[in-house]
Formats: sequence, C-alpha cells, structure tokens
Amino acid sequence: MLQSLRIKNLALLAEVALEFEDGFTVVTGETGAGKSILLGALSLLAGERADKTIIRQGEAACEVEAALFFHDSQKIDAVLAGLELPACEDGVLILKRTLPRDKAPKITVNGSLATLSALQRLGEHWIDFHGPSEPRRLLKDSCQLELLDLFGRAGDSLAAYRQEYDAWRALQDEREQLAGEARLEPDQISFLQGQLAKLDKLDLTADAIEALERDYQRMSSAQELLELSGALAGGLTGDDGVTPRVAGLLRVARQLEELDPASKPLADRLMSASIELADLGAEFEALGGELNFDPEQAEDLQNRMNAWLEAKRKHGSEPAEVAAARDELRRRLESQGDIEGALAKLDGKIAAAEKRVRAEATKLRAAREKASKQLAKVAAEGIAQLGFKKADFQVKVTSLPAPGPTGDSGVEFLFSPNVGEAALPLSRIASSGELARVMLALKTVLADLDGVPVLVFDEVDANVGGEIGRVVGEKMAEIAKGHQVLCITHLPQVAAQGDRHLVVVKDQSKDRAVVTISPIHEDREERVGELARMLGDRQAKSARAHAAELLG
Repeated sequence: MLQSLRIKNLALLAEVALEFEDGFTVVTGETGAGKSILLGALSLLAGERADKTIIRQGEAACEVEAALFFHDSQKIDAVLAGLELPACEDGVLILKRTLPRDKAPKITVNGSLATLSALQRLGEHWIDFHGPSEPRRLLKDSCQLELLDLFGRAGDSLAAYRQEYDAWRALQDEREQLAGEARLEPDQISFLQGQLAKLDKLDLTADAIEALERDYQRMSSAQELLELSGALAGGLTGDDGVTPRVAGLLRVARQLEELDPASKPLADRLMSASIELADLGAEFEALGGELNFDPEQAEDLQNRMNAWLEAKRKHGSEPAEVAAARDELRRRLESQGDIEGALAKLDGKIAAAEKRVRAEATKLRAAREKASKQLAKVAAEGIAQLGFKKADFQVKVTSLPAPGPTGDSGVEFLFSPNVGEAALPLSRIASSGELARVMLALKTVLADLDGVPVLVFDEVDANVGGEIGRVVGEKMAEIAKGHQVLCITHLPQVAAQGDRHLVVVKDQSKDRAVVTISPIHEDREERVGELARMLGDRQAKSARAHAAELLG
C-alpha cells in the first residue's frame, strides 16, 4: 500500500507531505482546485511520461517521492531483481522522480538509479488508474472478454491455447514462405551447390576459425619470424652467443667457490641462469623449425583462408552467421528437391496443430460459458443495487468464424435498464451514466481478483447522484476491504463514506495562485463543512445537518 507521498513544485503546488493508511481515502475540492495534481504525482511515479511545463513557475525542478509497503514483497522483489534494482527493505519500496527544468530527469528506486521503463514495469504491480473514460472501455469487445476471463480465472487456459495457436501460425507462415519460393533453374541449383560445397569444407566452429586465422598470420609472416627466432637462437646458443660466454664465467665462479665456499650459492645461481639460457636458445630454434611450412601445407592453408574470407564477405563476419547461411542454403536446396513433398509434410503438421488448437479452444470456450453465467448473475445483483431494480444484464459467449489469438469464442455484454425491454449490446443502449454504473458493478465483482494493491478512481461516480451516490460510496468501501482505494469525487454521499478525507484548495487571494492538499478526517467539524459545501452551501444549517447525517 501507499504509505507516504511527497510532492514539491508540481503545477501550482509548492510542497506537501501526505501520510496514507489502508482502506478508503476520498479526495474532494472545488472544480478546478487542482485535484488532478495528486493524480499527476501518482502517475509520474507509475512511469507516465512528463512534460517540463508541469514544473511550478519560477522553480528549477519538481520532485515526487513515495514509500510503499508490501506485506509480502516476494513478487515485487522478483520484479526488482529482473530490473537489476535493489530489493525492498522490510517490505518498503521507495520511488523518487525528479524533473529539472534545465537538466536530464532523474529516477531512483530504493536509492538506485533507474529508467522510465523500469518505473513503468513497477507501476503495473502497485497501482491501477480508473478514470472518467474507463466506462467507455466496456463498449470494446476486447475489454468485455478480458473482464470475463479475469472473473473465470482463465489465465492458464488462455496461455495454453495461445501456445498452441502461435505454433500453428508459425507452421502456416513456414508453408506460405515455402510455397512462395520460386523454383530454381538447374544452373541456379548448380551454383548454390557449389557455394554449399565451399562452406561445407570449412570448420565453422569459433575455435577452428581462430586457429585458422592464427596459422595464416604466422605463415604470412614466416620469413620475418624465421629471421627473428634465428637471431634469438644464435644470440643465445651460437658460437659467439651468451651461453658460451656464461659457461666461461661459470668456470671462474667455481674457482672462486674453491677458494671461498661461501660463494657457492652465487655459483649455483649462475649455473641455473646458464641452463635457462640454453633452454631458451633451443626453444627459439624449435620455433623457427615450426615455421617451415611445406608447399602443400602452405597451399592448403591459403585455400582455406581464401574460402573463409569469401564466406565472411558474403554471409557475415562471425562463424555463427556463416553457419546459419550454410544451413539456409542446405534447406533451400533440399526443398527444391521435392517442394510438393515438403508442402504435403507441412500440411500434415498444420492439420495436427490445428486439431490441438481447436481442442484448447473448446476447453477455453467451455470455461468462458461457465463463467459467463456466474458473472451475469453477480453483476446483475450489483447493478440492481445501483438503481436498476428491473434491469437485465446478460453475458453471451459468441462463436468466431475461425480460431484467433484469444480463442474461437468472444463475448458480448447485453443490457436492458428497463423492465419489458429486450437486452441489447451495451453499445446500442447504454448512456454514459448507465455505463458508469455497470462498470462500477463489474469492478466490485472483480476487485478480489485484482492483485494490484492501490486503486485510484477519478470521478467514476460522474453522471450518478442522489441515493445511487450512497450506493456508489458503499461499493467503493467494499472494494477498499481488499485494496487501498483513492477516490476523487464530487458526491458528498461518496465522500462521507471514506475512512480518510483529503481536501484540495486553490487560494487566489494573493498575487499568485497556490494549491494545498490537507487531511480533514480527524476534524469532524471541518469535514462536515466540506460535505456541506458539496451539498451546496457550507454555511447553511440544513446542508450542515445533512452532512452530519451523512457522516453518521
């Protein structure tokens, strides 16, 4: 859950630090007071892109920082690990985003620098926004299907289906590619066979190519290498080399040892140096011997290097790229041998894959049909509580002409707000107010299945009022039993049911407009005054009495 939020220099807000608790928090204020600033701050921490015009005029930067607490942080820690970011300490996730006017933006997660995409990934796991446009999503078939699958817990069935569907589509694409390939002429086949033969002669492992290039380099520099190694061998072990001269010095050292036994260690060290120099001379001489390439060996090395250079020029600089090109050449030649046979073989695989796809689609459709009846029942009960006493709500599973990415079935939500009228698709009958109530009923039903801890509702109670407003507040409070709910509202019936209450005020009495956000839930009189304002008149006795009654 969201524990604390600090906002500095965002739009008209100078600075505020807010503390949050579990449950239902309402946010109220006059139209245009700046309630969107709170939403904007949360959106920034969820990874929304930002324009520098949101920085408060006259300030160098704006900052938003939040602390979130997870009772079980294993899931969010796994996401953090995948992003190579520090894990939560004691279940606390610290997010901070700074947007300077003249510098690059800065994002930190648990004190470590992070990217905007990382913030977006994390946002998917801790916050979900539901704005005024949310009910309009209900008109989309994809949204209705998503809600049904969420209610029916069809995620595993959908994943199993999608795996088979993707494999089926891959085979179809392969067949299309093969069928579209032009049949090669005999001279083209002969040319490709020659190219393949050249590539087959090459050992295209990384180690083999490295050895080939090393040996070729040595052969190319063989004369210079022979001269250098010969010079070193002669300088060490030749008649005028170092070794004979050290041998003479060693005899003198042994004579010194006879006169002074204490010098024996020095004589032994000189003898060791003499032996080491002799060994070095022998090894340099042997190295020169290795550089004597016989003509056949040199020609073979030259031919293999020429073949490798040609392959690099045509197919890529890395052995793996050339190997892939070789395999593609072989596949193309093999397919030319029997295109019809290859197509027939693919047709068999496609038919078997389609059978598996349809089997998974049937399972998925059965799960959806079962879930549709249950969803229709519980959603209808919720819709009735929101003022549609005689409404009819149905969830109809439809058949698609062919299997698609989401199965061979779709869904259609049917609704009739009035008794005696046939239920029709939402797009043909529902007004904006009706859509809002249907969506709210569905959100209440699906809230327990939503794993995101923080839900933000921005005026989803628009277009409803009166007694229905009270029920909307009850629905929000019900959702808040399993989530932390923040609701921006203009309805006093909703605001009165919040566990906590924040008021946004814009003060324009001085030279510059200033927005403040203050908690009032601990001051009953102040809260009564705010509800009375929402009812029409902060000073009216009747409004204050009604506000007090709403608070209970």
